[in-house]
Amino acid sequence: MLFWIAAGAGVAVAYLLGATPSGYLAGRLLKGIDIRAHGSGSTGATNVLRTLGKGPAAVVIVADLLKGAAAIVFVRWFFPWLYAWPSLAAGAPDLQAWEAWGVCLAGLAVVLGHSRSIWLGFTGGKSAATGLGVLLALAWPVGLGAAAAVIVVLALWRIMSLGSMLGAATAIVLICVLPQPAAYRLLVIAGSLYVIVRHRANIRRLLAGVEPRIGQASPQPAGD
Repeated sequence: MLFWIAAGAGVAVAYLLGATPSGYLAGRLLKGIDIRAHGSGSTGATNVLRTLGKGPAAVVIVADLLKGAAAIVFVRWFFPWLYAWPSLAAGAPDLQAWEAWGVCLAGLAVVLGHSRSIWLGFTGGKSAATGLGVLLALAWPVGLGAAAAVIVVLALWRIMSLGSMLGAATAIVLICVLPQPAAYRLLVIAGSLYVIVRHRANIRRLLAGVEPRIGQASPQPAGD
């Protein structure tokens, strides 16, 4: 029982890392605004770019990437540490069998935390940058492939939402093609689909031909 309580606490730490509202804090600290009331209503880096400028957006992107990567690094340290305590490890499953699933849960938690932050009334961003941080720490070839897809889309069309969604789709393909544990595949597939679903308002605008490019005025909050 103690092991599962401790394991749950580890996943909760991953969620709280994701829930740290870097975009919201940038708005408050730099302009004294709630960025959710501006532009698209998201706390993500794209809305920060349109609302606050390039410098703050770059800082927010790095912070969101680090949140995702930190959650994976933390849980990979945390679970072996738990097994080093006999009182906690008593009755626990095999470390090699459990660790991958613990990483899976932590990865999903940090992605969910970014988009549903407890500090912001369970609102937030769309988890694309945080998800990329997870990928880079989890399986760097998959992360680099997803990042390359985003860069290509931005170079050709300058539409961040399209790049984020195609990056997520690329991650799904790569995690299924490359040799990876089943838990990692579940994490990447579920997390990537979640990122795409979070972009459903963007999908509607893309189909209507009105999705703004980088540098253009941001749409009004979509309420999703």
